Order: sequence, then structure tokens, then C-alpha cells
Amino acid sequence: MPKRVLWVYFCVFLLSCSDKEEKILPAITNITESVYSSVTIQPDSLYQVYATVNGILDKNLVEEGDVIKKETPIIQIINSNPKLNTENVKLSLDLAKKNYTGSATILSSIEEEIKAAALKAANDSINYCRQKNLWDQQIGSKITYDTKKLAYELSTNTMGLLKNKYARTKEELETQLKQAENNYKTSLITTNDFTINSKINGKVYALYKNPGEIVNTIEPLASVGSATVFMIEMLVDEVDIVQLKKGQKTIITLDAYNDEIFTAKVNKIYPKKDERNQTFLVEAIFDQNPKVLYPGLSGEANIIIDSKKNILTIPIQYLIDNNKVKTEDGIIEVIIGLQSMDAVEVVSGITKETWIYKPK
Repeated sequence: MPKRVLWVYFCVFLLSCSDKEEKILPAITNITESVYSSVTIQPDSLYQVYATVNGILDKNLVEEGDVIKKETPIIQIINSNPKLNTENVKLSLDLAKKNYTGSATILSSIEEEIKAAALKAANDSINYCRQKNLWDQQIGSKITYDTKKLAYELSTNTMGLLKNKYARTKEELETQLKQAENNYKTSLITTNDFTINSKINGKVYALYKNPGEIVNTIEPLASVGSATVFMIEMLVDEVDIVQLKKGQKTIITLDAYNDEIFTAKVNKIYPKKDERNQTFLVEAIFDQNPKVLYPGLSGEANIIIDSKKNILTIPIQYLIDNNKVKTEDGIIEVIIGLQSMDAVEVVSGITKETWIYKPK
């Protein structure tokens, strides 16, 4: 059963009857009902740092406890393969640029061929037109006319083919250049992955590996979280979770602070139940942080559900079957309201002048 806490003061009268039964009068008191939970303190935005590449840890660039800014380098990993790959990709990129834009490019060679073909086509056109005019006047031979015409058509086709070759080659070289640029960018990203930066402004809470150790993408390398904002994590039993809502006041005690009491408010209720322990995770935020907090500090919490003033209450051990009490007139049924581990509100059935007996 979940624990509940009650702040209530009874004026208890213990009398001895002939059969030694204890009896008391109900008390008019204030009562507060709450849900009990264990507490663990964690920094806000706490996350585990993982590598996206394999390698060897070269050095930890920060120390545990350091306060860091977003994008601050945390860990340096070494691996020669990506560096060599980047150099090779850079060479391919330089070659692609040279082929596309250099002074001795493939396109320049084709352009020269096109110029030569254009000159030949112009010359063949002139010869063809001259011969055609002569042939129209029935001057010259048919063979000469056909030869000039064929030479003109061939040179025209050659120039057309060279222009198509130029356009196709240019497109291929542009594609090769873009691919080389993309490969180079990818290799740079891969190389940069060997320097791991912080994702948030916060504090380094743990470093899990030392220089020289093997790094993979499965094991965490560090733990980073907020340096100033801390969350109160509470595991609430499933029988109590439906009574909770955001904003409810929470009373916190921490083992590290002895009997000092802190207040907080429920900030978030996670809807998924942990099947292993049948609890729900609930988060609260301190109204005012303790002076010093560390991840993992433990304690207890009481989430206040309801409270009433000046109501009739009896100790919970005087209840029989959860809704009956033993009086001088025998066992009678009562209607109960708020209840906790120590006491319960009696809505009706008895008065403050009704003596009740403690069950044996």
C-alpha cells in the first residue's frame, strides 16, 4: 500500500474499562492528505554523450565539474582512416575542379575542335554554294557538285556532333565536380565527428573513459546536464497516480540535508507505467533550490492531494473493515473522507462526543 502522511494533532483520552479496552473521543483537527514517493535529484536536460564514430580516445578536453557552453569541445577521438580518406577526397575534388575550370580542361580541347570544325564547315559551305551556282548554270561536272555537297554536309554534321559532345562532357564534369564537393563535405563531417561538442549550456557530471581507451558508438563517454536547474524525480504507485496533477504542492526532504524541508511543485507526469515496479515517473521543480545539489541525491516526497480544516478525525487503527467503529452502542458504520497512514476523516456516523473503542 502507498504511504500517506498526515499532519494532525489529536487530543486523545485513554480510559480503562472493565475489560481493559482503550477508548478515545474523536478530535476536531486540520488534516492534509498526500501521496508518498521516494525522490532522486537529477539535473535538467541531463544526457549521455555518445560518439558517432569508432576510434581511440585521445584526450578529455574538460574535467568533471566544469561548467561549459554549448558547442564547447568535450572529447577528442583519433582515427587515421578518416583523415587519410579526407585527403584522398580532397585530391579528387581538386582534379574535378581542374578538369572543369582549368586552362587545359577537357572542355577547352573540345572548344578548339568545334572552332576548327566551324571553319571547315564555313569553307565547305562556300565551296558548295559556288559549285551549286555553277551546276545550276550547267557548268562543271555532277561528280564535282556531289563531292562539294557531301563535304559540306559532313563538316556540318561533325560540328553538330562536337557541340553535343561539348554539352554532354560539360554536364558530366559538372556532375563529377558536385559529387567530389559532396564527398569532401561528407569526409569533413566525418572528421569533425572525432571532436565531440556539448549540446547544451551546462556542467560535466561524469567522464567515463580515459585517454587511450577504445571508443565505440554504444558506450557513453560522458554525462552532461544543466548546472542550475534540477528536477525532482518521483516514482508514484499506480494506485495513487490518478490523484496527481500538475501544480500540486510537494514537500521534499533530502537525506543530505537532515530534517530540512523544501517545497516544490509537480511539473510533469509521465503517462507510461514502468511495468517492472508498477510505478509512474513524476517530476517536480523546487520553489527554491537547496544551496548545493548533486545528481543522484535521494530523499522522500509527499505530494499534497487535499487538505481540510476543523474536521472530525479518528486514528486509523480505530477503524474496523475500513468503514466501521466500535462504540458504547456497538459497532456502527461511518462515512469516511480524507485518510492517511495515521488518521482518517469521519464525515458522518459519530460525533466528537462519541466514545470509540480500539479493536482488539
